[in-house]
Amino acid sequence: MKLGERRRRLGLKGEMLLALMPTLTVLFVLALVETLSRQRLLFASLASSAFLIYLDPEGAINHVRTLVLAQAGSASLGLACYLLLGPGYFSGGVAMVLAIIAMVTLDAMHPPAVSTALVFGLRAGDESNLALFLMAVAVTAVLIVLQRIAVWTLRRFKMR
Repeated sequence: MKLGERRRRLGLKGEMLLALMPTLTVLFVLALVETLSRQRLLFASLASSAFLIYLDPEGAINHVRTLVLAQAGSASLGLACYLLLGPGYFSGGVAMVLAIIAMVTLDAMHPPAVSTALVFGLRAGDESNLALFLMAVAVTAVLIVLQRIAVWTLRRFKMR
């Protein structure tokens, strides 16, 4: 889908079915985070990722490679800035700028990852939060595959 181009809708029933998986994925990730950590804010950008996957599951910003590189890279850069520069706006800002440069350089632009870098740079906590975040990114990557299968299935059976 090109910038400004409208995507083909699947009808109300199809759209609701397509929105179900991202919603359940975000709720699963939130439950996982609540069980293992109290760092809820670190995972907010994954909710945006899940919604983008619903909106355009076949789009370039929602390829597994793009999601993983952008989110994992941004979280790692954010944590590195936090560890090197300490918590605060400076480390968050540096992490955000570095994440944008990395995404452009690697041709892996996934806008919610900018928030990931910022949040990890502001107050990442420790390395265990990065490991938990990477687990959540893996769950979100699986969502991409499931959404593509769902789109194919809905188109095949013309859910209107």
